[in-house]
Amino acid sequence: MEESMEEEEGGGSGGYEAMMDDQNHNNWEASMDGYRRLLPPQPPPPTSSSSSSPREPPGVQLLAVAAAATERKGPKEGLGPPPEANGVTMMMMKSCDAAPAKAATAPTPSATININTSTSKFLMNVITIEDYKSTYWPKLDGAIDQLLTQSPGDYIPISYEQIYSCVYKCVCQQHSEQMYSDLIKKITNHLERVSKELQASPPELYIERFNLALGQYMGALQSIVPLFIYMNKFYIETKLNRDLKDDLIKLFTEHVAEKHIYSLMPLLLEAQSTPFQITPSTMANIVKGLYTLRPEWVQMAPALFSKFIPNILPPAMESELQQYAAQDQKLQRDLLQNGFARGDQSRKRAGEELAYSVHIRTNFS
Repeated sequence: MEESMEEEEGGGSGGYEAMMDDQNHNNWEASMDGYRRLLPPQPPPPTSSSSSSPREPPGVQLLAVAAAATERKGPKEGLGPPPEANGVTMMMMKSCDAAPAKAATAPTPSATININTSTSKFLMNVITIEDYKSTYWPKLDGAIDQLLTQSPGDYIPISYEQIYSCVYKCVCQQHSEQMYSDLIKKITNHLERVSKELQASPPELYIERFNLALGQYMGALQSIVPLFIYMNKFYIETKLNRDLKDDLIKLFTEHVAEKHIYSLMPLLLEAQSTPFQITPSTMANIVKGLYTLRPEWVQMAPALFSKFIPNILPPAMESELQQYAAQDQKLQRDLLQNGFARGDQSRKRAGEELAYSVHIRTNFS
């Protein structure tokens, strides 16, 4: 009987202790659940796979540590707001908040607008064939007219920079072929007019006018060729395998010189036999110009060309010295008949030298 009562007392005390343990466990779990709800959510632990999310930056980890420490040091209830963070923590929070905002910034519409604007500007700069005919070629046409008709030493009021810019733009816009064709046609028409004017000239003015036309054209080439140098380099030389200056000289040869050489040469030979009928400079310009246009024309009058161009005739022989001496004597007689006395120039130079030496001795003695 006593043993059964002891077992009942032992059983009763054990049940009471078990009941109290269960109640304490339940109260602890409830308090822990409330504490977990107050903590910030923790990120899941990183996995070993390559597709796992990247590690959090140090700033986020420090913020989590600071928040946990603040809650531990907060009020006893653990429900109040955390104390103010120090300057370092606030700065890190601002930097961490600003970084994702910058990274997530989408391109603004203004960037697209700028691209479209630049594209439209590029399309607006395209030169069509109509633009070339109505705007660019008229400028070149007027400048070529002035250069072809200018007299030596005249000032031409044109902008060489503007003309060169027009040529450059037309070449870049693939109008080289059309521009070259227009240039050749323009100069050909000019030379045909010049040829007709020479045909209408009287014999006494024929040589002078031919010299004027030749000199004017060669002078114009010195300005025209540089203005079209970009077309010459990127179209004529590369695609036609020619040179612009050679083409323009050939135009004068075909449309002017070839048509007048058989009328001009007899007049030149006649003028050579009559001293001072034309000036020596005019004769030299024409002879050298004809030789530049076509060297084969030397065979028409070798003696005439040899007076202005070296190495035209073969080397002189000893047997020909008397002939050369006779030609010099004839030239001296012609000079005397036209008022040039022998020794006048030498005596004049000697008198000037004597007067200069007397002046020097008087001033420094």
